[in-house]
Order: sequence, then C-alpha cells, then structure tokens
Amino acid sequence: MIKPRRLVNLSAGGLSAMALCLVAMLGTSITASADEADAKRLLKAMSDYVAAQQVILFDYDAILEVVTKDEQILALASSGQVTLNRPDKILATRSSGFADVEMSFDGKTLTLLGKNLNLYAQQDVPGTVDNLVDELRKHNRPLPAADLLLADPYEALMEDVVDVKDLGSGVIGGVECDYLAFRKKDVDWQIWIAQGERPYPCRYVISSKSMDGQPEYSIQVRDWKTDDEVAATDFSFKNPSGAKKVDLKALEGADELPKHFQIGGAK
Repeated sequence: MIKPRRLVNLSAGGLSAMALCLVAMLGTSITASADEADAKRLLKAMSDYVAAQQVILFDYDAILEVVTKDEQILALASSGQVTLNRPDKILATRSSGFADVEMSFDGKTLTLLGKNLNLYAQQDVPGTVDNLVDELRKHNRPLPAADLLLADPYEALMEDVVDVKDLGSGVIGGVECDYLAFRKKDVDWQIWIAQGERPYPCRYVISSKSMDGQPEYSIQVRDWKTDDEVAATDFSFKNPSGAKKVDLKALEGADELPKHFQIGGAK
C-alpha cells in the first residue's frame, strides 16, 4: 500500500520536474515530427468527406469555458444532436442545466424554441446553411460545430492560419484519430479526425488568445451517421406544445450562458 505521505511528496516535490520533462519532450517531438503538408492533407480529406455527405446526423457533448473577473475558469457543459440536410435544412438541439433549446431551419425560416420556457422566436433567413451560420453569429447564437458543417470547411478553418502541426494520433470515444493543431492570431484550435474511410471530426477545440485565461470551447462528436443511416426528418416547425411566440431579442434563457452570467470584455 502507498502511504498518503508518499502521495503528498510526489505532488509537492516531483510534479514540477515531471511537468518540465513533459514540456521538453513535447517540444522535441513537435519539432521532429511536425509535417505541415500532411496535416493540411488530412484536414482537406476530412473537409471533402464531410462536404460530400448530403445528410449528416450526430450527437455531441460540448464544453464552453468562461473566465470570471477573479480569473476562475468555469466549464458549462451541454449535449445535443445535429441533423443536416444539404444545402438548406438543419435541426439542432442543445440541453444544459439552464436551457433546453431546439433550432430548426427549413431553407426559409429559422425557428428557435426554448422548450423549458415554452417560448419560440422566428426569423426569415432564406438561403443555405452557410448563410444561416452567418446570420446566427450576428445574433451571438452559434450553431454547434458550425465551421465543420459549411459547404467548404477547409476554406473556413484555414483562413488566417499561421502555424500547422501534425501531432500524430489520439483516441476519442474509442475511435483512433489523427490529431492536428493550428494557430491563428487570436485563436488556437485543434481537431481529432477519425482514421479510415470515414474521416469525420471526432473532437474540435478552440482556445481564445484574446481573452484572459484563454478559455476554450470544445465539442465531441458521437454516433456519426450519414445518408441512408439517417431517418427522414421534418425540418419545419410544428409547435406541438403551444409555445408562445416572442421576438428573437426577447427569447431570454435560451443562450449559451445562464442569466446570472454577465459578459465582460476581452483583454
């Protein structure tokens, strides 16, 4: 049996040296094995594969980190499901401890339903899913994994990238993945892509360098399905619960952050 004192000594005295060793090893490994061209090829293969799928369905788990004014990092967890039918239909759900939201888009109308509030809002957004993503960002209501669902994910992901690393492989949810890391001026992002004939994104992490504490947003994909694996979906809004219609700006309690969180400024 290991005595508690032994554990304390390891934590207090050995951890810093161990961390320095890991940093040194990581730096050497990256320098020796980074292959920018190969990383771009793997990302392009994922982008082409995802863009070629007419119908996509997946479940996800997401973590949104927020930094308090006293520099404590808090992680807000949510789960949901996304169904995409190219080029202009999408159904996405997000459930957390403070919100239960359904977003539907039929190529003409965006509907946001706060299930826990029994309220909904609509807005005319004619066009493709790409156009919808742009419109949602204007209202600070991002679509889960939006960058990965565009008609050309590679172009969106690689815009303004200044550094690319191929970090080998990792395992996400039991799936062996290629592990890639990218840097931009304001954000770092990483992606794990399933190896094999279906190179779908298994995990996507974005770190903000413009905010104190560099908070992260991460999304992990589960149960990836495409085309014939996906049952027919109705993307129109039916309002079976008799929810009350409100203005989009009045749909409080359906955001990424709970009501008692206040958004501060970037550094």
